[in-house]
Amino acid sequence: METTITLTVDGQPRTATVDTRMTLLDLLRERLAVTAPKKGCDHGQCGSCTVLLDGRRVTTCLALAVQHDGAEITTASGLGLAEAPHPLQQAFLDRDGFQCGYCTPGQLCSAAGMLAEVEAGWPSHATADVASAPELTRAEIRERMSGNLCRCGAYVNIVAAIEQAARR
Repeated sequence: METTITLTVDGQPRTATVDTRMTLLDLLRERLAVTAPKKGCDHGQCGSCTVLLDGRRVTTCLALAVQHDGAEITTASGLGLAEAPHPLQQAFLDRDGFQCGYCTPGQLCSAAGMLAEVEAGWPSHATADVASAPELTRAEIRERMSGNLCRCGAYVNIVAAIEQAARR
């Protein structure tokens, strides 16, 4: 069964007819030619396909496209512009927060969502006192980013980049 949905992807309205079983990742990559989110494990375990969906980070390989008709999606490509990068994008460049780059779009979107969660006061498993505002320590960043894997092991630089962006 197919249905037509409309999304806003990186600020652009997009319409597509999709099979009701199609994932959001496959819609973005195969039908809309949005290649920032990557297909890694296709099981929600690596985070390579992470985007911001209505401002919240989501692994698109586990989301059905039809569930998100009318949603606003921001990929790593939509975070900033080449001439005016998002603070996270600039920090990843400054701190060498990537090696092969495959996981970088998912890392960037997850980090942007994570910083919004911290700003909203949401605790994590590593938050010492859940009744107070979370402090963005390295342990807190590592816990909150634990759903995003880097096959190259650039974690030290990824954490440093997130720390840099959080200070802005």
